[in-house]
Amino acid sequence: MKKSLLTLLAMAAFSTTALAADIKPALVYGTGGKFDKSFNEAAFQGAEKFKKETGIDFRDFEPTGDTQGEQAIRNFASKGFNPVVAVSFAWTSAMEKVAAEFPDTKFVIVDSVVKLPNVRSVVFKENEGSYLVGMLAGMASKTGKVGFVGGMDIPLIRKFACGYAQGAKAANPKIQFFQNMTGTTGAAWNDPVRGGELTKNQIDQGADVIYAAAGATGLGVLQTAADNKKLSIGVDSNQNHLHPGSVLTSMVKRVDLAVYNAYKDAKDGKFTGGIQENGVKEDGVGYALDDNNAKLITPEMKAAVEKAKADIISGTVKVHDYMSDNACPM
Repeated sequence: MKKSLLTLLAMAAFSTTALAADIKPALVYGTGGKFDKSFNEAAFQGAEKFKKETGIDFRDFEPTGDTQGEQAIRNFASKGFNPVVAVSFAWTSAMEKVAAEFPDTKFVIVDSVVKLPNVRSVVFKENEGSYLVGMLAGMASKTGKVGFVGGMDIPLIRKFACGYAQGAKAANPKIQFFQNMTGTTGAAWNDPVRGGELTKNQIDQGADVIYAAAGATGLGVLQTAADNKKLSIGVDSNQNHLHPGSVLTSMVKRVDLAVYNAYKDAKDGKFTGGIQENGVKEDGVGYALDDNNAKLITPEMKAAVEKAKADIISGTVKVHDYMSDNACPM
């Protein structure tokens, strides 16, 4: 009996080890850099959480140009990494090619859709989260003028801007809205100097709350707002701590969970392909409230934004989706 029990325990241990050995996670970032304090870093944190909980390490790669993404995804797949997660719409065509070449490998793409059975496409309702921080901006603004600085000029970033403008106008119908995009190439995600210049221009026009949706470029937006004693709004990760008392809030986008869940589901044998869409209801997007910005958010502001959250979940409030209809009601 004792021998049988020991045999069973040994088999269980071997089974667990074998299962873990089958999981060889890889992560390909967008071109803004791993430690952008925003989108890419959120992905990194999700992978780190998985590593800490399971002891299973991951490999990652930081592309510096648009061609390196496909090379990295194919390189990981060819070396047996599985699952391979790519964070950025920029890797859509690369994912379509490589995932078709490696049908037995599990892939994940964040911020785009690839319709292959071995690909999980994770997208977010950034318009909903941006609506919430837009409401806070509209209520916090003393000048009645708010700004938005985007990264690369693409429909996805205009989706952020549109939701933000809609939320600000819900709080103050007379609000004035300024909008600038940093550029039209991947370099727009990593140009904090240009982000600061655009922010200063909006401040000079009277904006006193500026929302950055621009990857590492947004660090220049937050810094310039703080230097000019104005408020800013962070994005993707909780950036409130970067300039406590200056960052009004952050529109949190749970890219970390997209990565963590992909690895965990693969480890547990529960990985599925298809589209996963995450909005306010799914806790995929929201606004950040912590000790760093608690004094900036009044009880009235918190009550208003919490009601807006409930109304979005119930369907009472419909936030415009620029990706579906480019006629943004600004």
